[in-house]
Amino acid sequence: MSQDHDLIALDSLLTEEERLLQKNVRSFVDSAIKPNIAGWYEKAVFPLEIVPEMAKLGLLGMHLKGYGCAGRSAVEYGIAGAELEAGDSGLRTFVSVQGSLAMSAIYKHGSEAQKQEWLPQMAAGEAIGCFGLTEPTAGSDPSSMKTFARRDGEDWILNGSKRWIGLASVAKVAIIWAQTDDGVRGFVVPTETAGFKATPIEPKLSMRASIQCDIELTDVRLPADAVLPDAKGLRGPFECLNEARYGIIWGAMGAARDAWQAAVDYSKERLQFDKPLAGYQLTQEKLVNMALEINKGFLLALHLGRLKDAGQLQPHQISVGKLNNCREAIEIARECRSILGGNGITLDYSPLRHANNLESVRTYEGTDEVHTLILGQKITGLPAFR
Repeated sequence: MSQDHDLIALDSLLTEEERLLQKNVRSFVDSAIKPNIAGWYEKAVFPLEIVPEMAKLGLLGMHLKGYGCAGRSAVEYGIAGAELEAGDSGLRTFVSVQGSLAMSAIYKHGSEAQKQEWLPQMAAGEAIGCFGLTEPTAGSDPSSMKTFARRDGEDWILNGSKRWIGLASVAKVAIIWAQTDDGVRGFVVPTETAGFKATPIEPKLSMRASIQCDIELTDVRLPADAVLPDAKGLRGPFECLNEARYGIIWGAMGAARDAWQAAVDYSKERLQFDKPLAGYQLTQEKLVNMALEINKGFLLALHLGRLKDAGQLQPHQISVGKLNNCREAIEIARECRSILGGNGITLDYSPLRHANNLESVRTYEGTDEVHTLILGQKITGLPAFR
């Protein structure tokens, strides 16, 4: 399955099973997403109708084992993420919110009863989940969250607000993180619970084929067994965030690859001064430089995926991948748009749509600045967050 961008035989580093998964997800994206994504993006529609198809491919919670999940490797999860984001960042984000955040929270920190109730439904696409951590005044610093859960007899009562919560308005279950008298705890909140309100954030210039919401929690009463028993403190949500950050390392390169391929194809056909754009030295330099970064980005993703599968991946290494690959992907998408000229600002071509989406991907699950400071602390031993 060689592609123009693959200058170093990247596919030779994958197993036959990994290549088959890549082929199947790419085929799904080519048939179900790419013909429709311009319309979904323009109309700001998240296509709920493709959720069952994603479930049939085993993409929901695909790296989890049991409970109807596919039990795939970290590398396979990454490969799928790259192919999905070649379609659109918003659709890869759905798989991430569902599997790496909401399902992982229950899988890693939930009781057996919580796992049995929710994970099979979520793996089958019958229940969508969301992950409520970020707040209007608590983004990069979740320790400053204001949402609070207090005890009332055996029950819990939650009050507060969350912002930029993916899928909340279509979710059946929300994982809500809140301060308590014993520190930060996670709660499994059915969205039909009285006092839970999710409102989509509109309009947006990025991630338009996706849903992000404000959540208001007003005296939301939950039973004692709604709390995630094994999540105490911020380590709980951070372990889930690292799953999502890992997927972004692959996904961002998928978007970059698709933008690059669009630029290559266009430059071969577009004539200027009686010859194709691709025949000019300046265009070839752009294409070569971008291809080098795509190859390096995928090599980095694959290396980190192999470490993850071996149980050796360190948190700072995830920051290396997230920071580098998002930064390079957005520059690639912008450069590709320049090759397309004025035509590149239309939805007939993918690069500017990818660039707009990557503005969000670059921000969520840790901004450039946050990942830079994580790596700065690793290098120097000195925390510079405050």
